[in-house]
Amino acid sequence: MSNTFGKTYRITIFGESHAPEIGVMIEGLPAGSVIDRAALQAFLERRAPGRSAYSTARKEPDEAVFTEGLGADGRSDGTPLKAVIRNTDVRSADYDSFRSVPRPGHADYPAYVKTGRIAPGGGKWSGRMTAPLCIAGGIAKQLLEKEGIRIAARIRSIGGVSETAPFTQEFDGQTVPVTANSPLIAKRFEEKIAAAKAAGDSVGGVVECCVIGLPVGLGDHPFGGLENRIAEAIFGIPAVKGLEFGDGFAVSALRGSEANDAYRFEDGRVVTKTNHCGGVLGGMSNGMPLIFRAAFKPTPTIYKEQESVDLAAGKNVILKGKGRHDPCIVPRAVPVVEAAAACAIYDMLLGEKEGKKEPAPSAPAGDPLSALREQIDAADRQLLDAFLKRMDAAAAIAAHKKENGLPVFDGAREAALLEKIAACTPEAMQPYTNELYQTLLRVSKDYQNALLREE
Repeated sequence: MSNTFGKTYRITIFGESHAPEIGVMIEGLPAGSVIDRAALQAFLERRAPGRSAYSTARKEPDEAVFTEGLGADGRSDGTPLKAVIRNTDVRSADYDSFRSVPRPGHADYPAYVKTGRIAPGGGKWSGRMTAPLCIAGGIAKQLLEKEGIRIAARIRSIGGVSETAPFTQEFDGQTVPVTANSPLIAKRFEEKIAAAKAAGDSVGGVVECCVIGLPVGLGDHPFGGLENRIAEAIFGIPAVKGLEFGDGFAVSALRGSEANDAYRFEDGRVVTKTNHCGGVLGGMSNGMPLIFRAAFKPTPTIYKEQESVDLAAGKNVILKGKGRHDPCIVPRAVPVVEAAAACAIYDMLLGEKEGKKEPAPSAPAGDPLSALREQIDAADRQLLDAFLKRMDAAAAIAAHKKENGLPVFDGAREAALLEKIAACTPEAMQPYTNELYQTLLRVSKDYQNALLREE
């Protein structure tokens, strides 16, 4: 599924920017894992909108509400963990004029071709969807710290102004870039953002992330490497257009004698004198700090006039952005980069631990429960995938009905569907499939009605 990431620590993000709620389902969280709710909420606050003069005016509490898988004592119970965030400050009317006019720089046009609608606020392609990613990443970050692995990110540049001073803090004898920049550079960042905002424009920038404490050898070549897995997670963040590890593209201008990181013993451990490789070789960690940088494009919605097209009318138009948007998303992207990296690394760490476990004893003869439960788990994953695709289609249908003044309930369509399902089902199972599809139809109608109320 495109909204699922991970193999062992498996996260599935759901919802839309202007839906009643957004959230995440987490599978693979070890039973008994303790989650510090206060620390997690503080982490979410770093990303939340409406917290400064340089972010969107949309104000959301972004409180993580756990509905499944977490006990009152903050311990996971071993079942999938579900957390939601209620959307409380949506203004879908701001997007009425964009229902058939794609905004340059946004995913609107390909989304319209793919789904038949331009969702208010960008729908599932919105940066709003990084909030549930931060829930999963914030939990992974806490659990990684218990393994001695720390993750921190900072703003490296905004609008061409770069942080170059060696600000560091100590973690277990190693250094990592601090999340806060020097007052002078921070002021220059703010000036760049303020100037763009005043002009009705936007700016982009770069977030730099460092991970320390990784065990040597984490990751594998060719497709299970640290770079591969982190890149997959980082490119799940809207607006990321580039990624580099270590010296990145700059290393291509060096000679081998300059680019190679020489080894030496220091206090009984192997270290490198430099870190041009960014802590990863052959897809594996080499024990040095893992360093990478993600480039973010300027916020696509700006308040200047731009050329576009009206897809419904089939004509060229001029549009001017409106609504509430960040003139620069980079400051709020810092914790999101940390979250994405944490999900990727924790997933890899759990996966390697699982691979080193002794194989579970075979089920005794006459006791097939273990194998049968595995079949059910596999079927459940397929059902979830099909359900989410069905609900995406339901959302597109709701938009079409809204546009054409059609009712949500279509009795003839429902009767025909139930009849078709019954014809494809063994007679003994028909009462159960009928109940299942009655429930699916009710959920689909509830979802469509909720979307129509929001819009």
